[in-house]
Amino acid sequence: MTSVVILGSGIMGSALAVPLSDNGHDIRLVGTFLDREIIDSVKATGVHPGLKLKLPEQVRPYQLEDAEEAFDGAEICLSGVNSYGVRWAGEQLARLLRADMLVISIAKGLAADDEGNLRILPEVLAEPVPSQVRARVGWAAITGPSIAGEVAVRHDTCVVFASRDQDVADRLADLFRTSSYHVWTSTDFVGAEVCAAMKNCYALASGLPEGLLAGMGEADAAYRLYNYEAALFAQGNLEMRRMVELLGGDVSTADGLPAPGDCYVTSRGGRNVKVGHLIGQGLGFTEASAKLGNPTLEGAFAIEVVGRALPKLTERGIVGHEEFPLVRHLYEVVGEEKPVEMPWSRFFGGERQAAIAST
Repeated sequence: MTSVVILGSGIMGSALAVPLSDNGHDIRLVGTFLDREIIDSVKATGVHPGLKLKLPEQVRPYQLEDAEEAFDGAEICLSGVNSYGVRWAGEQLARLLRADMLVISIAKGLAADDEGNLRILPEVLAEPVPSQVRARVGWAAITGPSIAGEVAVRHDTCVVFASRDQDVADRLADLFRTSSYHVWTSTDFVGAEVCAAMKNCYALASGLPEGLLAGMGEADAAYRLYNYEAALFAQGNLEMRRMVELLGGDVSTADGLPAPGDCYVTSRGGRNVKVGHLIGQGLGFTEASAKLGNPTLEGAFAIEVVGRALPKLTERGIVGHEEFPLVRHLYEVVGEEKPVEMPWSRFFGGERQAAIAST
């Protein structure tokens, strides 16, 4: 039996208590300062209010002020905060981690400095941890198509555990892997995390076509915008490959579970798709987000980070003006509140250039 502490009691982190419990591990669920009602509910009834399911009996809930007790003797930490809270989580880990622990993260996104240099979120998570501890901690991340509720009810799920250290990835995979939670491993830490972040951008875009139909009064039309959506999906995958290459990852990672696999499942529903649907109907991003209750939108987060970084990288000659046309336009829509006017002729290397090349 291994002691695992989960920092953040959102639906994904909490759902991962299920495969851990199926393998007989000791699980300590620590709420953030935003999670008090969740932890109170789990303490009182065992039911997670977001998942609307009873968590396994092995799960012991803790409020944030009791985090030191929860981390005492733990060997593994699952960082269950979202992309907005990664730096805060790193500050907590700075006082709670011990050398030789393993940390696995589920947050999806990228960060950028003032010059537009992009990096993966596990690096942001690790940064506040004292260097002498950080160097002796094994860092990893979970990527791939993974809807929390499906994990919690043991529907078959295939994911990739990525780490620069194969031994770390293998050790973590052995802890989580069950007959329904299927785990592959990869040492392409950067590539897997880039795909996991970028697919949220394109999942938001996948909501636009249905919204456009609704805005035209054709919500029930026999002919849909599947051609439109498929083109966005294909262009998004090309852009994921290029971003992986740009940040030094293995482009073949963009062919598997962390990229088209995860993009597909995220495009099937969820908050990113819903806000895209409202934008397609003609609402600005701010109004669309407010209409949904201003939820956490990791797709919008990634679009804004990448969208602000690309002009700086282009100015420095690192990225061509013609590159990333879809995510650049998504930034215009999300970050600058511009209407949707898809730059089709710039997709797939440029429509005119593609036509010339084919002759």
